[in-house]
Amino acid sequence: MQAIQVVGQGDEARLVLGEAPEPELGPEEVRIDVVATAINRADLMQRRGLYPPPPGASSVLGLECAGLISEVGERVRERTPGDRVAALLPGGGYAEQAVVHAGSLISVPADLSLTEAAGLPEVFLTCSLNLFQLAGVPEGGWALVHGGGSGIGTAAIQLLREAAVRSVVTAGSEGKCARCLELGADIALNYKEGEFAQKVLDATEGRGVDVVLDSIGAPYLAQHLTCMATGGRLVFIGLMGGARTEINLGSLLAKRLTLIGSTLRTRPVAEKAEIVKAFLSRFGDALAKGRIVPIVDRVLPLSEAQTAHDILQASTHFGKVVLQVRDES
Repeated sequence: MQAIQVVGQGDEARLVLGEAPEPELGPEEVRIDVVATAINRADLMQRRGLYPPPPGASSVLGLECAGLISEVGERVRERTPGDRVAALLPGGGYAEQAVVHAGSLISVPADLSLTEAAGLPEVFLTCSLNLFQLAGVPEGGWALVHGGGSGIGTAAIQLLREAAVRSVVTAGSEGKCARCLELGADIALNYKEGEFAQKVLDATEGRGVDVVLDSIGAPYLAQHLTCMATGGRLVFIGLMGGARTEINLGSLLAKRLTLIGSTLRTRPVAEKAEIVKAFLSRFGDALAKGRIVPIVDRVLPLSEAQTAHDILQASTHFGKVVLQVRDES
């Protein structure tokens, strides 16, 4: 089957279209004829050799896809060939076929194209897990989300809006800030215009935010401790800005703060199945009725995977960058 291969190492590594063996089907898995897959920053790290796949996962890049089930394992009962699904993958999305545990599937609503649905699993499940299951952001509370124009950001804005949680987001341009507000963010701050902590406190009338969803890491920690409310929770889902910094433990004690580290890719399949169930239980109706949708910036053919990575690296996108693997019809 056709699949994207990594050529070279480190910063010189590039993506090219090549061939890979068809993945083997396990008894609790389904085989998907992939219509589209989507790019995530973890893919950029894996291309450079900084984020290897977990044991047993495909070495082909790609943490999500959407398509049609072509085959089911002998123990799979609730899925049949022909089902339209989106899948959370441990790897293997940049290919014509993907195999995944049946618990990692989301049925695609009739009004959502499979191309759009390719941008659904990774970001919406990440936001559902971290904002609601782990951090327990309260209805009527405040959440701070960085990268409001990213796939994570656009998903978080919609889920927080749906859950009646007020959101502050950061983005890198006035244009992106405006689009975040249109999508449902309450406050959008241009992070290039200086520190955000006092602005967050002003927006929340001095109270601070209940939850921070942080993909930046070290450079923002001091500001987060400043702008979090008493009892607030900070969830680290990425370390784009660095992993090492000093911390004022007094702030944690005084405000009774909680710091949480979270990843999704390496969780066991049983945990991923529970994450999917929790998302669908809370937001399945909103997904079915189109109140939450993946925001797709652009769609490129699979052969242009490297261009898609370059776009994500430059942060010139708003929402998800999708790779078309085959025609949806």
